[in-house]
Formats: sequence, C-alpha cells, structure tokens
Amino acid sequence: MEYRQLVHSGLKVPVLSFGTGTFGGRGKFFGAWGSSDVAEATRLVDMCLDAGANFFDTADVYSKGLAEEILGKAISGRRDKVLISTKATFAMSGEPNDVGSSRHHLLASCEASLRRLGTDYIDVYHMHGFDALTPVEEVLGTLDGLVQSGKVRYIACSNFSGWHLMKSLDVSRQYGWSRYVAHQVYYSLVGREYEWELMPLGLDQQVAAIVWSPLGWGRLTGKLRRGSPLPKVSRLHETAESGPPVDNEYLYRIVDAFDEIAKETGKTIPQIALNWLLQRPTVANVIIGARNEEQLRQNLGAVGWNLTSDQIAKLDSASEVTPVYPYWHQRQFQERNPIPTSSGTRS
Repeated sequence: MEYRQLVHSGLKVPVLSFGTGTFGGRGKFFGAWGSSDVAEATRLVDMCLDAGANFFDTADVYSKGLAEEILGKAISGRRDKVLISTKATFAMSGEPNDVGSSRHHLLASCEASLRRLGTDYIDVYHMHGFDALTPVEEVLGTLDGLVQSGKVRYIACSNFSGWHLMKSLDVSRQYGWSRYVAHQVYYSLVGREYEWELMPLGLDQQVAAIVWSPLGWGRLTGKLRRGSPLPKVSRLHETAESGPPVDNEYLYRIVDAFDEIAKETGKTIPQIALNWLLQRPTVANVIIGARNEEQLRQNLGAVGWNLTSDQIAKLDSASEVTPVYPYWHQRQFQERNPIPTSSGTRS
C-alpha cells in the first residue's frame, strides 16, 4: 500500500481508505448503500488492515450515527492501528441548532462522534458542507479549539466551493489557527468538475484531495451497459435522483474505453477507475466502499500497478466535456493558465 502526505501537514495516509456509508443501513437512503452489521464490518476492517489500508471514513449522518457506532466496535482494541475521519454540519434532528457549523453544534457533534466511535480523538475532522449562516471565524476558531484540546488532530472540509475554501484558508492564516489540510470531493471519470477550479486551488494552496464516490455514484461498476436495464442490485434504484446526473451516452462512451483497457490490463472497470484517480494531481486518498468482502477485495486491487500514459489519455479523451464559463474561456489561454492534469504532476 502506498502512503501519501496530506501536503500541508505531517500526516501520511494510505492511498485507499474505506468508507463506512454501508455500515448500518438505517433508513431508505443508506439502506440502499448497504447494511453491514458489526460482524461483517469487523471482517471488512480486518481485510483493510491486512492490505495496509488503515484509514476509515465515516460521518455522523451516516445512518444517523449508527455507522460511527459500528465502526467504533469494529476497531475496538486497535484504535492505535487506525486513522479515523468523520464529519459534522448536516442535521441530526429537527432541532433548530442541531445543524450547521456553529460553535454550539460543532462542540456537541464532536462529543457525540467521540462517544459513538469509542475514542477520545478524531484524526481528521471534516466540515461536511459549507455553512454560510455561521461566520467563518466562528467555525475555524471552534475547530482550532478542538485541535488544541487534543480531541481533533487535523481539520478538513468537504463539498466546498473554491471561494469557500479560499476564504477559510485566509481566515486561518490571519489568526494563526489550524487550517484545512484536505478537501473531500466528488471526483470520477463521469464527474470531472473538480479539475476546473478546486484542483488548481488545491495545488496552489497545498490542500490534498480525498475523493468520495470514485465510481461515479455507482455508475462505474461495470454493470451498466448500453441496451441493458439497470441491475436488480444497485443503489441507483433509490439514490440516483440524489446524486449527480449523468447522460447515458456519455457514460457508455466511457465504458467502451474501459472495456478496451480491461482487455489490455486484465483489470476490472472499478480497478481501472480507481487507478486513474490515483494518478491525478492533488489526490492523496480515494475512499472505497463495499457491500461485502468480494467487492472490497476487488477495490483493493486498484493499487500496486499503474495505467500507462496512453491508457490514461484514452480515458481522458472519452470523459472530456466542455467546462462551464469561465473555465472554457481560460482554456484558450493555456500558455499562461495551464490545465493541472496536463502536467502530470500531483501533490
């Protein structure tokens, strides 16, 4: 297992981490993801640790806290062997202050996560989304306090716009507070918008990318085919409308490229999709999920080899889209405003 540094920090993480959205299965939405109980979760954690993937990602809203509880039990007795990432911000109840990134909510959320996880510290604590109603100074001052207390080791954000992240970094710099060392982002071969602004920002400001939903909201499993119905077992039956829309013909064009590369490499479509991400600039970690041991075993097979430059170019070409303004205009000035992915560099 390769390890990469979260750039503006001293922390190294494995390039693959395990996402626990499949733990618990409480409610219709998360039930469509999976429903691993403690016994199955423990087996999956065992497999990850055997492969060197000791980083586990969760969130308070995953199955309304149940995913954190199950993860806590699955790592019981080996907390010192793992890294834990969890998140706060989204609503956990209908109470008016049980949502957002206010000092009131974050302090309560952190304590609740620590209790559910059965630990006294969180390695990476994410703001799950940007709270425009709470002053950025209040958010970052609270997070810095959690770091100083030892309850949180590093802070990160997720799903921020470019200006959200840049403003946050500037406020941390102004007050000498802990800053976001990572940005957890949606990025895949059917969703490359991250490259337009957030990737250049990550390179410029040294913010590592942790990628969620690397298989395009379940579309890059190899099961979706031109002329074939949606498989019976697919979370897309319940979650498609909650995720990013993808044109079918665009998807099939990418799948065609996958098929060609799968024949050349002997790898599966998910393995190729994950390997492509691991060769992109700023990407430090990709979160993999699994309903069962076989899916996890396949996803872990995405490391230990690399796509060739020609294979990467084929996937790049198949998945290319015209970006929205101002990014399409900026691409006409590449000699002074280069596209990060064209350099072949990464953080």
